[in-house]
Amino acid sequence: MTESKAQAVTSRIIAVTSGKGGVGKTFVAANLAAALARGGRKVLVLDADLGLANLDVVLNLYPKITLHDVFTGKHTLAEAILPAPGGFEVLLAGSGMVEYSRMTPELREQLQAVIAEVAPRFDHVLLDTGAGISDVVLYTVSLAGALLLVVTPEPTSLTDAYATIKVLATTQGRRQVGLVVNQTRQPGEGRSVRQQLQQVVDRYVNPTLTSPVRIDLLGEVPLDGAVRESVQRRQLLLNLLPGAPAAIGIVGVATRLLA
Repeated sequence: MTESKAQAVTSRIIAVTSGKGGVGKTFVAANLAAALARGGRKVLVLDADLGLANLDVVLNLYPKITLHDVFTGKHTLAEAILPAPGGFEVLLAGSGMVEYSRMTPELREQLQAVIAEVAPRFDHVLLDTGAGISDVVLYTVSLAGALLLVVTPEPTSLTDAYATIKVLATTQGRRQVGLVVNQTRQPGEGRSVRQQLQQVVDRYVNPTLTSPVRIDLLGEVPLDGAVRESVQRRQLLLNLLPGAPAAIGIVGVATRLLA
């Protein structure tokens, strides 16, 4: 594959990650995929939280074939890709599998091969990674051309987001971070959060780099009771209540990505 073709494939891959759990990362990834699909794009969401997968729960799917079956050779990749309710496709992982808690050379090769095979078939491949900075998460993010970091306005989320940005900047050369601020309580809070993170990065990280890290706000998703309802009913918010404020926020993120 030529360098330009390789870059074109990589640019289709977006890692959706977070510094800590509980910020709504999988909710954002699933509904963002639905929004992109509504925009006419062919989208795959790959559940890359290999040991603690929960994308199937969010989508109310009961997969008989998962990535684990592909990795072990029991089933083909084509058999493992399933249609999701939002008009996109999914590649689901198993849950509670301790063998995926660390990135081994074998797992690295298997994951890279799967992503390389699916990427040319879709306009966008969203990698719903685990939270934090484990070796599994960091390697998965390294396979993506773009990074989407989900945070909430809480101090613990911002602290862990900063740590994630610092590690990715110093170990992978990441210089562009797309930011989605979830559960905002007032308009404009997303801009404030981006500014806070950028200021800390400018002070402590960028002076150590040859080129600076830039954080781009892709959108904010307001705190919305409709989100809790959609999660409890195991339905996509964009399907259940497309006019809800949080759904409108997700569509805004999709619009920014497409732009």
